Amino acid sequence: MKSLANLIAEKAHNARHAARTLAAQYAADPDLYNRLLHAIAQAIEERREQIHQANQKDLAHAEAAGLAPAMLDRLRLKENIFQEMVQGVRQVAQLPNPLGEILSEWTLPNGLHIQKKRVPIGNIGIIYESRPNVTVDASILCLKTGNAVILRGGSEAFHSNQALVEAMRDGLARAHSSTAAEIVQFIPTTDRAAIIAMAQAEGSLDLLIPRGGKGLIRTVMENARVPVIKHYEGICILYVHAAADLEMAKQIILNAKTQKPAVCNAVETVLIDEAIAGQAIPLLFQALAERNVKIVTTPEVEKMWHESPHAKSCSIQFESAMEETWRTEFLSLTLAVRVVSGLQAAIEHIETYGSHHSDGIITEDTQVAEQFLNEVDSATVYWNASTRFTDGGQFGFGAEIGISTDKIHARGPMALPELTSYKYLIRGKGQIRT
Repeated sequence: MKSLANLIAEKAHNARHAARTLAAQYAADPDLYNRLLHAIAQAIEERREQIHQANQKDLAHAEAAGLAPAMLDRLRLKENIFQEMVQGVRQVAQLPNPLGEILSEWTLPNGLHIQKKRVPIGNIGIIYESRPNVTVDASILCLKTGNAVILRGGSEAFHSNQALVEAMRDGLARAHSSTAAEIVQFIPTTDRAAIIAMAQAEGSLDLLIPRGGKGLIRTVMENARVPVIKHYEGICILYVHAAADLEMAKQIILNAKTQKPAVCNAVETVLIDEAIAGQAIPLLFQALAERNVKIVTTPEVEKMWHESPHAKSCSIQFESAMEETWRTEFLSLTLAVRVVSGLQAAIEHIETYGSHHSDGIITEDTQVAEQFLNEVDSATVYWNASTRFTDGGQFGFGAEIGISTDKIHARGPMALPELTSYKYLIRGKGQIRT
């Protein structure tokens, strides 16, 4: 039996050969990758029943193992998720391809002409948890940009991921060749040692992108010998400024917290300006209570609620906040709430406790909003909108391979341009350096 290192090296070799073969053909046939994407979409639709059965098998195992409701929600391939996944493939096929784009060009005094051109990164490893649709999103984005992809999904979604990969590879083989199918590779093991093996796959992987919880990210970073772009925590924060429209604030916060609480762009902390706390807390808390949201907060805030008339008509589950509360990604119907003294205090809180993922301000004061947008150093910064929009599809990218909280190479939703590198092309007429 092959070692994991040898297995990964072999799959990476096959993937790189497939990517190079297709890249040579793409140079003469610019619609090649788009045709392959449409073939993938068709193959997934044709295998709907097999994929559904595989997902049900994973769900049954996960429920028996006591997987948390939030993780079960991520794992479940509901019909609307399945449809969005297939539609996402076709949307990516319609998007302009950044490959080959000339980023800049110039001619030196000695006559050398230089171009800076977008090219594929190469072999991209993706390690992820729970969500089977990541299998497809990652694969199609890599394929469109001429990259090969080596996938290692979570054990809880093993059968779903395997069924999706088989469908994609079948579509590629039927539409093109068995070689084309090799551009999508799957590590067929639930052994967590595969995570370390991929992190240490020097020479096989050009980039590794982990998507998951703290444990996964920590394991990858502690063992990485290849470049890594990570999506760490999504501690998203909304600040309700003194000049906020409170009805708007209520709707934004409800959407950001309750529309899908188990995702990285759901709000985890709400900061309320002390100037409007007496008005805002009763209004917001009553609406949150109707959605069964638990509030983790300070005695000061809890007292404001109990002193309001609204407290007589509805009940809220409270929990006392601790220092670690403000650094917690709940991924559930739990929200941390704090009163702050103003704009600078809110920015300081975000800088101290946030994860620099998605943070926002709700205010009617344009000057304050622009200051917030400029001073908050996060991947995405919002004014009067829900943090739930931090998503490749919502940004018009068709799909995403992850949300990067790094600052180098890629930041925020990673889509087609972020999956390219560049090289310099220099054309001369016999110039030599003296």
